Amino acid sequence: MTQKLLSLFGLKFHPFRPDVPIEALLATSPVDTFCRRVEFGIADGGFVMVTGDPGTGKSVALRLLTQRLRGMRDVMVATIDHPQSRVSDFYRELGDVFGVPLGAHNRWGGFKALRSRWSDHIAQTLVRPVLIVDEAQEMLDSVFNELRLLSSKEFDSRALLCVVFAGDSRLPDRFRKEQLLPLGSRIRRRLTLDYASRDELLACLDHLLESAGNPALMTTELKTTLAEHAAGNYRVLMNLADELLAAAAERDQPQLDEKLFFEVFAPPQPKKAAPAKKR
Repeated sequence: MTQKLLSLFGLKFHPFRPDVPIEALLATSPVDTFCRRVEFGIADGGFVMVTGDPGTGKSVALRLLTQRLRGMRDVMVATIDHPQSRVSDFYRELGDVFGVPLGAHNRWGGFKALRSRWSDHIAQTLVRPVLIVDEAQEMLDSVFNELRLLSSKEFDSRALLCVVFAGDSRLPDRFRKEQLLPLGSRIRRRLTLDYASRDELLACLDHLLESAGNPALMTTELKTTLAEHAAGNYRVLMNLADELLAAAAERDQPQLDEKLFFEVFAPPQPKKAAPAKKR
């Protein structure tokens, strides 16, 4: 958004885009509780999981969790950007994010080098490194199982990593498969996100507008209308609001209201059939 557009609405940032500042994100009670539980268990490591349908807040939960973990002393946080990798490429990415040079064709050497890196970190800091895997439902079974073996030590009595899996509703089903039951049974903490209530959507809008510097950007009636049309989905809510903000900017309208909503989202009128030509 251009500075001119920000000035028009008196905004410090665009409140309806995915890249809003992290301090503008609203931590709901379930997300805040989950983050605290992960923080408290960081010394023990192990596996945790965040799941929910698209638009229910997984990305926000991961951003908030990542910020809180990186704010902790001595915590090393790494993220996986390509969960679809095969085992060999997965090792290369792990080596890259944890700063461990790995040989291209020596998986055993990579296995030992990564475990040594994590063990050294634990010995020096007493906290486990953290690995965050988004879209984890895309991971191969072989990679899931390799990660389970890679991160455990001394007959599974010690964890060398804290691993956060995040994915849609397919992820819990993956862990019920016979091949992945050993990993699924090791997940210690779970956050299952559901569709938001109208009040939760309204609280999100109010928090964003307050953080962006213009709590009066929308009328109360419009916020209620948006919450009722978003079907409990935060992403749909943000897309609707973004469309209205763009329309208001085109019209040089400083406040968004219900009239604008019905003008922008009015269903298209059916075209009248052309009169038949006389022969």
